[in-house]
Amino acid sequence: MDLLPFIEKFRRRCAEVESLLSSPDAFAQPQRAQELTREHSRLRGLVVAAEEYLRACDEIAANRQLIAQESAGSELATMAAGELPEIEAKRDRLILVLKEGILPPDPTDSRNTIVEIRAGAGGAESALFAADLFRMYQRYCETQGWKVEPMNASPSDLGGLKDVTFGVTGQDVFKRLKWESGVHRVQRVPATEAQGRIHTSTATVAVLPEAKEVDFELDPEDLEINVCRASGKGGQGVNTTDSAVQIIHKPTGTIVRCADERSQQKNKAKALTVLRSRLLDRKVAEENAKYSAQRKEQVGSGERSEKIRTYNFPQNRVTDHRIELTLYNLSAFINGDLDPVLSPLAADELKQRLAAAER
Repeated sequence: MDLLPFIEKFRRRCAEVESLLSSPDAFAQPQRAQELTREHSRLRGLVVAAEEYLRACDEIAANRQLIAQESAGSELATMAAGELPEIEAKRDRLILVLKEGILPPDPTDSRNTIVEIRAGAGGAESALFAADLFRMYQRYCETQGWKVEPMNASPSDLGGLKDVTFGVTGQDVFKRLKWESGVHRVQRVPATEAQGRIHTSTATVAVLPEAKEVDFELDPEDLEINVCRASGKGGQGVNTTDSAVQIIHKPTGTIVRCADERSQQKNKAKALTVLRSRLLDRKVAEENAKYSAQRKEQVGSGERSEKIRTYNFPQNRVTDHRIELTLYNLSAFINGDLDPVLSPLAADELKQRLAAAER
């Protein structure tokens, strides 16, 4: 694919957006200004990548010319040949970045995200695994500079989590975390196992782009809102006042509960955000005619046979079954180093989208 016409298109549009942002009335419409700012950030990144790509192409051509001109085994030829693989690898990475820029961006990629983790098959061990996944995502978010905001959690007796819901805010959150939706399987010796046998358990993860009010309008008549006292850890302000909020969406039976904040109004606002996101995801799933409900689309039933990834602790192994990728760095992965799996997943999706676009 000849990238030069697209590079010129990126440059022209970037200059146009810069001109629009510099006009006196650029911020008269805040939403439009926000869209232009986001587009400029994306285009500027593509222009920088394009400049690096062209520079890498020039360096490759120069090195190949030097190798052809110099006698075999000369110091200059050896040096040029040694540099070539690294420069070519850089060029190939930049080609993927530029090809991704050619495709229309997914508007949900830049949205804040709601993550729901639920213990699946495996009893107490599955709740402990759900807590491990929660900590794993917290640590990954910290490395990305994202903010994690707990919304609701149901702890288990042994220090695990029956379920937990939290929001993540930052740049390109959904773009990176969307790969985590599905059934996660763990194989390890549980702390409760006296005979050292390896058990298999699961937890389900759902990753939802945060819905805006304009995406899904809620009819107050469709909502049943109840308040009650929060339970579990939280201190006097949380546990002795009617601050927890539960909202039932009567047409669908969807139930959302939020008890993290001391303020009833804040919990209500958070619960409404989660509800909108769930209902929007359900609506999209129904329109695509893939599944009849949002939870089934994202995580299946939670059975051991339905899995996107396996965490095998005895072998220090993590396997992503969607791209048949196996790495022996589970200890680092479970501590938040997710990019060695997330990046290949993103690259695989990009290749599939490019192949579809070229057909």
